[in-house]
Amino acid sequence: MPSRSHPTQRQRRLGIELRKLREAAGMSAQEAGAVVNIKAYQVSHLEAGRVGVTPNRLRTLACNYGCANEALVDALVAMSDERDKEWWEEYRGSLPPGYLDIAELEHSSRRMHTSSSVHIPGLLQTEDHARAIFEEAVQPLPANELEIRIAHRMKRQGVLDQANPPQFDAVIHEAALRMQFGGRKVALAQLEHLLVATEREHVRIHVIPFAVGGFPGAGQTVLYAYGAVPQLDTVQLDAAHTTVFLTADLQLENYRSLLDRMERKCLSPEKSRALIHAIKSEL
Repeated sequence: MPSRSHPTQRQRRLGIELRKLREAAGMSAQEAGAVVNIKAYQVSHLEAGRVGVTPNRLRTLACNYGCANEALVDALVAMSDERDKEWWEEYRGSLPPGYLDIAELEHSSRRMHTSSSVHIPGLLQTEDHARAIFEEAVQPLPANELEIRIAHRMKRQGVLDQANPPQFDAVIHEAALRMQFGGRKVALAQLEHLLVATEREHVRIHVIPFAVGGFPGAGQTVLYAYGAVPQLDTVQLDAAHTTVFLTADLQLENYRSLLDRMERKCLSPEKSRALIHAIKSEL
């Protein structure tokens, strides 16, 4: 397979998981390469996501690594399938790679658990709300760049409209509900949009009210994406000028715990909906 100069997060993750399996088996790159008739440096390229791997070769490696987890192997094989180009590929070269990686992560998730303190989660934003946020970028965006980012964000939301959508749980602080990005009219429409979203069976909104005071993870935006199997879960964090993806077992455990602790500070979905209604009526 041809070499990649800029592997995607999904391609890098596949390589990481294959390296984990090899190291767990106590095999060197040279020994692994001998199994499928490739050189040690080619195994290194494969584990860095710089080259792809065929399903047959992947299954052969997994078998020789002693991996008996069929569900994990099947999930890795699915990750290796690159025959179809998905919608976010049309933005490659127009947006930073992290934007595309987020869309791909959301697309492949079975469930998403997110938290936000001052922003409405991107998958629940109206177009006008998103526009108002992008217009406040540290470095003002040219008009065409602004429109590309808005279009990409709106298209990402299709993941919640597909035939078998992932469960989406959003922890939102009351501060985010009261932020009037774009002014009163835009804020009203955004709150109504959230209320409509709560009517979907697969969407749950949990609000942390001001009254609870402090809470874990304050000020941090977190997305915990559940993969096809637990070993493929991913945490995505927003940071200045970049997107961070965490995949280590301890990191995943810590963020699962953090989100669970945050949710214990939240109102129930029913009371959260009532608070959104109350805030809307105050505007």
